[in-house]
Amino acid sequence: MAAKIRLKRMGAKKAPYYRIVVADDNTTRGGKAIAELGSYDPRTKEVKIDAEGSKKWLSNGAIPTPTVKDLLKKNGVL
Repeated sequence: MAAKIRLKRMGAKKAPYYRIVVADDNTTRGGKAIAELGSYDPRTKEVKIDAEGSKKWLSNGAIPTPTVKDLLKKNGVL
């Protein structure tokens, strides 16, 4: 099982809100997540990330998507 750190879309139509989650790479975008690491609101550019949890999953081999990788870099996790 390969785990990915990616965004899970939440919110209403035309008002997106994302959760940063760890999920199996075969799971759909809105499917069940293994762990929740934070959130991202693209309208206000607000990002909340659990740095400890993210580092733990990265050390266990979870691969971040390009968008999540940028968010992690901007917040000093990577």
